[in-house]
Formats: sequence, structure tokens, C-alpha cells
Amino acid sequence: MAVPAALIPPNPLVQPSPISTSAPTSSPSATSSPSPSVAPTAQSLFRSELITTTSPGIPTATLPSKPVYSTPSPVENTPQNNECKMVELRGAKVASFTVDGCELICLPQAFDLFLKHLVGGLHTVYTKLKRLEITPVVCNVEQVRILRGLGAIQPGVNRCKLISRKDFETLYNDCTNAR
Repeated sequence: MAVPAALIPPNPLVQPSPISTSAPTSSPSATSSPSPSVAPTAQSLFRSELITTTSPGIPTATLPSKPVYSTPSPVENTPQNNECKMVELRGAKVASFTVDGCELICLPQAFDLFLKHLVGGLHTVYTKLKRLEITPVVCNVEQVRILRGLGAIQPGVNRCKLISRKDFETLYNDCTNAR
């Protein structure tokens, strides 16, 4: 099979060392034959230089370090944090929790009610939140159970995030102005 010229590396290639096999010597009836070896070919699949994992032409020292992604800890599981209220948001009732004195609404429910017809999906919303530098709060297990019971999130969902009204308005405006 012919190899396109663009795929043939410009650097000289290293010849593989000969591979030898020998016949087993444990049996006296085994006939010994000369050890076959692989003859070096004009081209090989091995390069002589080390290959780096960076892009060509970019020195390794100039690359930024990889960002560390970590999921923030969920809201502390206290009776105060787990008290759910239905609040009015843009004419619809949305589940909310008060955490550290701040009212936080259920992001998936708000997405379902207000954003799903504006953006591709919840993943797009999380991408927008990163760009807008908005960090949603992770629900604790009890809050997820309460939200499922209220029908704010689907029965099979086992995690959820909360967002402040102010941050939701910022997100909503970004979704409506991005069109």
C-alpha cells in the first residue's frame, strides 16, 4: 500500500534491531536451524528523536499549566439550609433554598421553565456560567431529595445546582441577547 508523502516523516528513521528467535532446546528431537532475523528495511516505523506531547512549534516552557477542575463541596446539610420555599420568578413558581442568608433557586428547574427554548441544553448553560464567572452552589443530598419530591427535578436525577436570582438574571440576559 502506498503511503501519502505528507505522512512520511522528514526526519531520518531508526532501523529496528534484529529480532531473533531460537528453537526450544528442551527436546532432544528438536532440530536446530539458523536463527531467523528480521532484515533491516529502507523505512521503519520508529523515529530517532523523542516526540513531545506539545503542539509543534510551541516550546513546552511557554504553555500555561493545566487548570485544575474540582467540584465544590455541597451545601452543608442543616435544617436551615434544607428548608425549601416556592418563590415567584418571572411569573412562575420555582423551588428555592436560603443558604447563608442568600436565596438560591433550582437551576435545572429555572432552565426548564425559562432557558431551554433559548439554548441547546443544560450543558450550554454551564458553559455560559463559566464564561460569565458565575459559580452555582451544589445541592446536598437532602436538598436533591426535596427537589425530586416537589417535581422540580426529574426522579432519576441525583445532583443539582442552585443559583442566586441576580446570577440567574445575568444568565437569562446572556441567553436572550446571544441570539
